[in-house]
Amino acid sequence: MKLKTTLNGHTYEFKNIIDVMSKSNEPKSADRYQGMQAESVTERIAAKIVLSHLTVADLTENPTIPYEKDEVTRVNIDGLSLPIYRKFAGMKIGELREWILSHKTKEADLIRASRAFTGEVVAAVAKICSAYDLVYGANKIHHVTRCRTEIGQKGTLSVRAQTNSPTDDVKSIVAGIMEAVSYGSGDACFGINPVENSADGTTRIAEGLFEFMTKNSIPTQITVLSHITTQMKAMKQGAPLSMLFNSIGGTQACNEDFGINKELIQEAYQVASEYGNGTGPNLLYFETGQGSEVSIGADCGVDEMTLEARTYGFARYFNPFIVNNVTGFIGPETIYDGKEMIRGNLEDHFMGKLIGLPMGIAPCYTAHAKIDQEDQEMATMLLALAGANYYMGVPTGDDVMLSYQDTSFHDDATMRELLGKKPAPEFFKWCIDRGILDEDGSLTDMAGDGSIFLR
Repeated sequence: MKLKTTLNGHTYEFKNIIDVMSKSNEPKSADRYQGMQAESVTERIAAKIVLSHLTVADLTENPTIPYEKDEVTRVNIDGLSLPIYRKFAGMKIGELREWILSHKTKEADLIRASRAFTGEVVAAVAKICSAYDLVYGANKIHHVTRCRTEIGQKGTLSVRAQTNSPTDDVKSIVAGIMEAVSYGSGDACFGINPVENSADGTTRIAEGLFEFMTKNSIPTQITVLSHITTQMKAMKQGAPLSMLFNSIGGTQACNEDFGINKELIQEAYQVASEYGNGTGPNLLYFETGQGSEVSIGADCGVDEMTLEARTYGFARYFNPFIVNNVTGFIGPETIYDGKEMIRGNLEDHFMGKLIGLPMGIAPCYTAHAKIDQEDQEMATMLLALAGANYYMGVPTGDDVMLSYQDTSFHDDATMRELLGKKPAPEFFKWCIDRGILDEDGSLTDMAGDGSIFLR
């Protein structure tokens, strides 16, 4: 591998693939914190040039963390289709970018190719893409999945209704869900973050959601985001959950901190298959975001963007129903300002789709970061244009339990209207039958009135 280039009369030589990958990044606060950012714009361009001449095989056969030392590396590589990989192995990263963005490359080609790439490869492509490239490339790919219902079809935009309570009060959670559904939100799932990590608490929330869902014949799925082992226990005891959730990371050390590994997630899938009310085949839900690893000292000296892509290679192995990216949630130590948040979200959405995932996006932020509502709205619009599978639906866009800002029910309805998108088909038909949406997908006068479910 050639790891140097001459630019403006100066020769830039990089120590290894980790060095090239980190210095080719657009500015991010975690890279600055780790001391691995490019020292100048010219050095960043030089790193991108070097990266563009490396091959798919170079990055696959020289992972940022060795195969024998890290389970995430092993899952990334073991998840490849060797016949498809061999077709791309000799292609340079710059050539791969051109192939992805070419009008001649169709969606079926991109979906088939996803099994040729590890996290390092899709990260490398994203590092040499402009924002326009990231939007256009991601928009070409749609991954359709099914739990109880099907989401991800072209022309649709789904929403997870997230009506958290700071006291896990089931009545207030369900009241929020009523408002969400009256806006046409909730077709991705009803998904609640509990305060209490217990099987009893998880069951209590799931039962409240399930009662409302079944009473009104709403075609969707239910998840309560306690730890996956807690959900498994609750599901075995009869909790009406449709799928199982956990956060995942891009290193074995990070996943150990999250209390998971490959074997546990495989076991969780079996539990969901046997005890859950999802019909599948997609019965898992993962959440990710740039910076998880560095925030807990589990980054192994690798930049946060590459680690996020490795996370997607780990997720792909388990064929999840949805993957939600929350880059921006941790704070300024990983994503400092609005520009970094927007770029990070576009990178993540593109990388996830390219590696074969049904990507949802939460272009979110916390009050202590230098991000504001306009940054968040710009990210939301760009990601909708890029073809995000789904968004969060949070009452007024302000989560009272997690204390962060995200997309509201009204934001999500507005994105559908702007781009002519509909909810998932089964849910859309239900909304029309209940008088919430018109045939063209427009909200009716009933929209926003959760009391329609109390009459």
